[in-house]
Amino acid sequence: MDDGYRNTNQVSDDYRYQDGNYEEPAQEEDAQSDVTEGHDEDDEVYEGEYQGIPHPDDIKEKQKKRGPAVDDEYRDRADLMAERMEDEEQLAHQYENIIEECGHGRFQWTLFFVLGLALMADGVEVFVVGFVLPSAEKDMCLSSSNKGMLGLIVYLGMMVGAVLLGGLADKLGRKQCLIISLAINAAFAFLSSFVQGYGFFLFCRLISGLGIGGTLPIVFAYFSEFLSREKRGEHLSWLCMFWMIGGIYASAMAWSIIPHYGWGFSMGTKYHFHSWRVFVLVCALPCIASLVALKFMPESPRFLLEIGKHDEAWMILKQVHDTNMRAKGEPERVFTVSYIKTPKQVDEFIEIQSSTGTWYQRWLVRITTTLKQVWDNVLYCLTAQYRMNTLMLAVVWFTMALSYYGLIVWFPDMIRYFQDEAYESRVKIFDEEEVSHFTFNFTLENQIHRNGEYRNDKFIGMKFKEVRFEDSLFEDCYFEDVRSSETFFENCTIISTVFYNTDLYEHKFINCRLINTTFMSEKEGCHIDFEEDNDFLIYLVSFLGSLSVLPGNIISALLMDKIGRIKMIGGSMLISAVCCFFLFFGNSESAMIGWQCLFCGASIAAWNALDVITVELYPTHKRATAFGILNGLCKFGAILGNSIFSSFVGITKVVPILLASSALVGGGLLALRLPETREQVLM
Repeated sequence: MDDGYRNTNQVSDDYRYQDGNYEEPAQEEDAQSDVTEGHDEDDEVYEGEYQGIPHPDDIKEKQKKRGPAVDDEYRDRADLMAERMEDEEQLAHQYENIIEECGHGRFQWTLFFVLGLALMADGVEVFVVGFVLPSAEKDMCLSSSNKGMLGLIVYLGMMVGAVLLGGLADKLGRKQCLIISLAINAAFAFLSSFVQGYGFFLFCRLISGLGIGGTLPIVFAYFSEFLSREKRGEHLSWLCMFWMIGGIYASAMAWSIIPHYGWGFSMGTKYHFHSWRVFVLVCALPCIASLVALKFMPESPRFLLEIGKHDEAWMILKQVHDTNMRAKGEPERVFTVSYIKTPKQVDEFIEIQSSTGTWYQRWLVRITTTLKQVWDNVLYCLTAQYRMNTLMLAVVWFTMALSYYGLIVWFPDMIRYFQDEAYESRVKIFDEEEVSHFTFNFTLENQIHRNGEYRNDKFIGMKFKEVRFEDSLFEDCYFEDVRSSETFFENCTIISTVFYNTDLYEHKFINCRLINTTFMSEKEGCHIDFEEDNDFLIYLVSFLGSLSVLPGNIISALLMDKIGRIKMIGGSMLISAVCCFFLFFGNSESAMIGWQCLFCGASIAAWNALDVITVELYPTHKRATAFGILNGLCKFGAILGNSIFSSFVGITKVVPILLASSALVGGGLLALRLPETREQVLM
């Protein structure tokens, strides 16, 4: 294409901005191209590449009227920035008209499902560690602190990934950074299913979380730039449904795979690939599917225009137009746009020759330059123009995350607490029993034996679960191939007894006297206990919690463009705060499940509206960066919420409920002060 076509200074007046619309100036007859799209003698439009290329004489005449041009290197940076801002405003209105001409059809729906799979992978990542912990802790012998770190490490990775990859998306492009993000997540999620050690598994989940953390800011910035103003709020809300689908998918797969412990293999005594590892592999499938499909999708034309790549952007927009028109049965419709405004380019790029320095020095300069540009974008979000909006959004995102993620962890923990209370209430107590010459080869569960005497008894191939022996005597007994869970001997006397191939380790004998007692061939490592009775209920709770947001998703999508983003956020957060107060009446498992579903269904509308308004409040060259900063702050709120709320389980319900409701009320009232973006074009 003609180089003069790319010169924004020369052709910046080729479109006249009147009443929010752009009109192409009339051209002389000799200005029409015989090899591109134009008009024939009957004034019929025929299909080709461009229409109305500016004639060189017209360009020269315009330059004379403007006076002598001044090279950009001699102009003040403030002048260049002012010119760029004016160009961006013109581009925003013109681009809105172009997207409306392209229509909403097959192309947007294809991109919708491709990006939906990426968002689904983000939803899956949140649930994976929680589902595999009960099995992984036994395979890796995890302590309580190890489990807590594993639960939080994913959010830490997502926090860093959101800021870093979101910032890079404004410099390298939406598609390229989303591919990088998904590739990192898929590679390390796949690797984490095979590693055996806790340290390597923790590292893999950290990097996997870092990769998936970038998807949320990039996906919403990417998809919004293919949507017109009338469609944006509704279809971004529909896109949010894939996060719900990710939660449902993870719950269903955990329910189907993890309880089947035989779905795996072992290589020797050191390497075990159990069913929970199969589950981790299956959870990587949405990410891999999105990664493959994304290779066939184009870059955002809005981003390309921001960096001055006019011709590539034009070709993509023409592809969008032609795809939608063919799907509508109107292939003869011609893409009438010939020229699109591109903003003034003022960024400073460092071009390094291949002969300069070593390869790693060249890469180091490129990386540091890019990171500096990302940091400049972060600081830009705190400039006077955006500072107030950024701070208010930060508070709303943080309060929403603190209450939502805190309660999402608190609900299952409270359900387990109620189950444990019910389990303990069914304990069987045996006092002063005397057993001799008896063989125990069955499971003993939820029992307390006090002041008992056991002589010449055999405990062979059996299981102890939640069993305590207190002040008891064991004499001439034999334990072989015994497995135990939460089983202890307190103040017992054990005489001439043999323990062979058992997991009754030293710490399970509390203040006991061991006389002529032998321990032989103790079981090594951690071993899976019998299936927990509440596994099914935990998967069901997560499944219902994910499914409960469906009504809220539908309502928010249908009303987003009717009542506006601000009322949606404020109303949803205040209703969610009211739901929190009803948790005082949740004194059973069924009541807690019901209130969890109600809370999730009420709060999802606020999440959807937050995603939409964050996209719309910032310009294209800062959109993904701002979204990444706010989403990273959201993950920080999630880490705090998980830590604070879980510490009050079994102690009091007052603190978590008051903290969550107060945060929601404060965030909801502050959200009402944000500017409404329903009627504005994407800058």
